[in-house]
Amino acid sequence: MDTTDTSKKQNDFSKGSVVGSILSLALPMTLAQLINILYNVVDRMYIGRIPGQGSLPLTGLGLCMPIVSVVIAFANLFGTGGAPLCSIARGKGDQEGAERILGNAFTMLLFTGALLTLLGLLFKKPLLYAFGASDATYPYADSYLSVYLLGTLFVMMSLGMNSYINAQGFARTGMLTTLIGAVLNLLLDPLFLFVFHMGIRGAAIATVISQAVSALWTIRFLTGPNTILHIRTSCMKPCLRTIRDITALGLSGFMMAITNSIVQVVCNATLSVYGGDLYVGVMTVINSIREILTMPVSGITNGSQPVISYNYGAGKNDRIRTAIRFMAASCIGYTTVVWGILHLFPVFFIHLFNTQPQLTEAAVPALRIYYFGFFMMSLQFSGQAVFQALGKARYAIFFSILRKVVIVAPLTLLLPKLISPSVNGVFLAEPISNFIGGAACFGTMLTVVGRLLRCTDTDVKEASS
Repeated sequence: MDTTDTSKKQNDFSKGSVVGSILSLALPMTLAQLINILYNVVDRMYIGRIPGQGSLPLTGLGLCMPIVSVVIAFANLFGTGGAPLCSIARGKGDQEGAERILGNAFTMLLFTGALLTLLGLLFKKPLLYAFGASDATYPYADSYLSVYLLGTLFVMMSLGMNSYINAQGFARTGMLTTLIGAVLNLLLDPLFLFVFHMGIRGAAIATVISQAVSALWTIRFLTGPNTILHIRTSCMKPCLRTIRDITALGLSGFMMAITNSIVQVVCNATLSVYGGDLYVGVMTVINSIREILTMPVSGITNGSQPVISYNYGAGKNDRIRTAIRFMAASCIGYTTVVWGILHLFPVFFIHLFNTQPQLTEAAVPALRIYYFGFFMMSLQFSGQAVFQALGKARYAIFFSILRKVVIVAPLTLLLPKLISPSVNGVFLAEPISNFIGGAACFGTMLTVVGRLLRCTDTDVKEASS
């Protein structure tokens, strides 16, 4: 028996313990999430400590985050869009269809990566000023972004194609993809920043080199002998129907990243008016903390998706229900505990990124407001994950837009006019959206999934009789 046949048997999620299958994926994925966060978070930790420059470099980096989010959005569009479809096809035994999805996703990532690089370099200056840059912070933002954009294609490949490694059940290999790049970034950052004295541009160079190595590792695995699904030139020819299906499902992850970008722009622009560069720096710290805290939630939901998708394709409804219950309970329990810790020890988390007394004083109350009721956010993550795993693109897209565009963005503009101090209104928009959007998404998911699985249960009974 060859390696591929063995892998297929080992990665059959319709057998064995559901919780065990999820944990076997979620634990390496969570570690991979932690490692992946190091790309940007380590940059912020080092940049926030550049001697003699205060918080301006950190604020400049924060201004680049909406554009970074757009790059991630397109990686999600073809990565998280096609990966569940691959799992469903595998569950049905359709190897050829799964590889066609993989090949078309690879083609679209190449094309959009090149296009985003060109557009970003052409329009970076007006975009950064529109996002809240000042004459003091623009040079730092420009130095970082000019280099980062040159590595867009590497980011797209490493993030987008890694989803297809995880979707096949190779979570440890997916973890290695991010581990290799993150360790490089961890080593290169202080070298370029403090030894070569290259400033914020050095942090960007370290990130691009690290992502390039990760991308090469990912492609090497997906073209090698140890994967179930392979990138084949015969499957890379664009198929409009396949691209449409990938894009339709990927719009959920795409909209989540795009709406995050929109909210970051609105928040930074509003804070620059009411609080100046200091509060743009505070928001950068808060967003950085959020990336760390949501990491286990992303690991659990991402680890659950292949299991749910595979069993949906195989018609194993009881296993789908078990997976959803475990995922939701784990996410809610974790975020509740973290909310309490964060409320009690805010300074510890803030000092991970900046230790200036003025920023710390401003960030403590802002952080407590922003993370109020943090557990409700896990309901949004869980609901979105299930919709995406089952291929229910319309619901996933709707709730992505609802929470960020319909709730957060308008409240960010409105609340500062009604609340004093005005900056608190910006931070209050997030918990309000978590309560409304999270409850609506999770409640709808339970209703839709319950109806869907009852229908398929009936079909199975009729077929057996």
